[in-house]
Amino acid sequence: MRLITVFGSSRVKPGTPAYAEALAWGQVVARAGFGVATGGYDGAMEAVSRGVKEAGGLVVGITAPALFPQRNGPNLHVDLELPSASLLTRIERLMDVGVACLALPGGVGTLAEILAAWNLNYLAWLQGRPGKPLGVHLGWLEVIRPGLEVTPEALGLLTPIASLEELEAFLACLPRG
Repeated sequence: MRLITVFGSSRVKPGTPAYAEALAWGQVVARAGFGVATGGYDGAMEAVSRGVKEAGGLVVGITAPALFPQRNGPNLHVDLELPSASLLTRIERLMDVGVACLALPGGVGTLAEILAAWNLNYLAWLQGRPGKPLGVHLGWLEVIRPGLEVTPEALGLLTPIASLEELEAFLACLPRG
């Protein structure tokens, strides 16, 4: 099964609008025929995983036990846990396993994941190679916008997603099988 990597906050709580949104994103991903890879822990990662599981999809959790010893393993919806030894290895594995990446709202960790995926896409673009599609929650464009050294071409490597319909359209353009 093809996987979509989803980045998101570990601080999102059940019963909040952010949790409901992440849950809905997971359901849309699974209905489109994809499984999901996340960091495997709580918050948005759990909500996306739950949404995928409820819609019959596969969930891979790429955890980092040495970095997060206070966490008691992956969330209950993870089918396969792939522990990583470091933060950089974890981010690299998350990007390697997915045919595309999605980013929900989050904090510094989520931003680091977006920037790593975006930078790899930028390098591929500079070399004339295709990168992995990178869809970001519309809210990220308030943080990431043209200016300084960010060109419109570089910004164009991000696909803003403002609704479930836009998420469905993003997923519909991805390779299957």
